[in-house]
Amino acid sequence: MTPTARSLGVHLREWRQRRRMSQLDLALEAEISQRHLSFIESGRSTPSREMLLHLAERLEIPLRDRNPLLLAAGFAPVFAERKLDDPVLQAARRAVDMVLKGHEPFPALAIDRHWTLVAANAAIAPLLSGVADQSLLAPPVNVLRLSLHPQGLAPHIANHAEWRAHLLDRLRQQISASGDPVLETLLKELRSYPASERAGEGHADYAGIAVPLRLATKAGLLSLISTTTVFGTPVDITLSELAVESFFPADEETAAILRSIALN
Repeated sequence: MTPTARSLGVHLREWRQRRRMSQLDLALEAEISQRHLSFIESGRSTPSREMLLHLAERLEIPLRDRNPLLLAAGFAPVFAERKLDDPVLQAARRAVDMVLKGHEPFPALAIDRHWTLVAANAAIAPLLSGVADQSLLAPPVNVLRLSLHPQGLAPHIANHAEWRAHLLDRLRQQISASGDPVLETLLKELRSYPASERAGEGHADYAGIAVPLRLATKAGLLSLISTTTVFGTPVDITLSELAVESFFPADEETAAILRSIALN
């Protein structure tokens, strides 16, 4: 058994266990025999590049982590990682900018896998006027840190306890799916921030379909619900990790306030 084959088996087994799949589960998903999969994980068999990518797809392994899998099997990486301003990604960047601009006067922003702000539309800036620690707004801006930091937006979130729990749950789910140590460190930091007892009593629960962000601003109390947009079939690592968070008014009062802010 070679070190390379052993390393490949460890990679695959770790991702399979992270997805809470047995060898039989994965074999059925990949339409191969359990014996074949067992041989791959034990290093007794080395899969083709196509088979390896097929298994990675069934395991929903992030593109960033598929390259090390390929290298462990002796293959060259196939997924490129470019900066968003790379000329090759111009079409994708234009698409992101169009989504952000088209969402105005409602706020929207683009983030990377670590919740670092990549871009934002004009409706975001007015919502940040109450941030006490301006260093939180210095690039690179981490959106979760900005939201939950006691010197950031946290004091202005009327339903802080509810919103904090929602964001931490999202982050835990992301860590479970990716195993990213940077996100694990971020989670520890965010959990160290003081929690609030403000649960946002007396507001509509939107039938349990969404957790609203209730943000107090100089213009009034905003109630927002969010959606997440990702690229459907990315083959570039940067694009696969990019997400657009769009906020919609949860009531007519919020819509009117946001339109008024945009006119001023």
